[in-house]
Amino acid sequence: MTSSKDKPLPIDRQYLIETLEKLLEIPSPTGFTDTIVRFVSAELGKLGLTVELTRRGAIRAVLPAPEERGARAIVSHLDTLGAQVRQLKANGRLSLAPIGHWSARFAEGARATIFSEAGPSRGTILPLKASGHAFNEEIDTQPVGWEHVELRIDDITSSFDETAALGIEVGDIVAIDPQTEFLENGFIVSRHLDDNAGVATTLAALKAIRQSDIQPPVEVHWLFTIAEEVGVGAASILTPEVASMLTIDNGTTAPGQSSREFGVTISMADQTGPFDYHLTKKLKHLCIENDIDYQKDVFRHYRSDSASALEAGADVRTALITFGVDASHGYERIHYDALESVARLICAFAASPVEIERDLEETSDISGFTRQPTQTPT
Repeated sequence: MTSSKDKPLPIDRQYLIETLEKLLEIPSPTGFTDTIVRFVSAELGKLGLTVELTRRGAIRAVLPAPEERGARAIVSHLDTLGAQVRQLKANGRLSLAPIGHWSARFAEGARATIFSEAGPSRGTILPLKASGHAFNEEIDTQPVGWEHVELRIDDITSSFDETAALGIEVGDIVAIDPQTEFLENGFIVSRHLDDNAGVATTLAALKAIRQSDIQPPVEVHWLFTIAEEVGVGAASILTPEVASMLTIDNGTTAPGQSSREFGVTISMADQTGPFDYHLTKKLKHLCIENDIDYQKDVFRHYRSDSASALEAGADVRTALITFGVDASHGYERIHYDALESVARLICAFAASPVEIERDLEETSDISGFTRQPTQTPT
């Protein structure tokens, strides 16, 4: 059996990038994820895993191992930010409600698709005062907010009735164009890198494991959730045998944060509190053992699939590793180096030995319970 301390598994860069590109081309705001679920299910099938879907489409694919108990979960989310039609306006345009938490500042100027039962329509999200020729300096002084933008439909309509005749209704999903660029220097600029980049990285790590002779000591559950951006995430996807959960998502590269667009960022805490002491320590040592560039960070205005799993009552150790994203939930930028680092750490974690044998059982007595250092150094 190959251990995590052996030569690192090669990550197929072309596969990772091509998969990310395909994912970004699929509209997948929360509530509109059927197509991307089908795509990822097909990819998992190509990698030799059997897919199980929940009723709404969250994905579970299990990599078998000698031990089912104490399973590990690798989790990323398929849903992205977007919007819904809130109102058909008298001028024929649409007012919007955001899906997920993102600023209307980043919506201004975005090209978008409205998905109605009558078929897709194209349009542009604009501030209410969009022309300097008409409003002069007011275009720079108008407020920012979802009540101050509207979606101009690229069809012949200038009234409520004409827009209604197009088949557009309140509640229709609006997907935002990603506007993706892959640069030769390794930078990737796009909307919706959160968490399409995490999904592509997870699949690339699974591909590396499947093409190796690695045999994880316990089952590895590859999970893909469909409602992380609205806080639901992994609330109903974990099974009782899962003992530890590693979430893959974006890091926040910004002033006051330690995240970088290079290496892997191990999150020590988010707004819901600290991640598991022992699991995050293990991830740090796996980075050191496998020569993976890393840094630690604490996220202040951030939650992930880990939070939704714990809030739903799952008694699992959770940790979060991230690829640094500049301008997260806006027009985002990442670097391939971080994606490869995250993929390598996923592989190392999947292959690593079980260190807390007690976690094979859901409950047990105090024997074998973990210890944290409390003694003052002399």
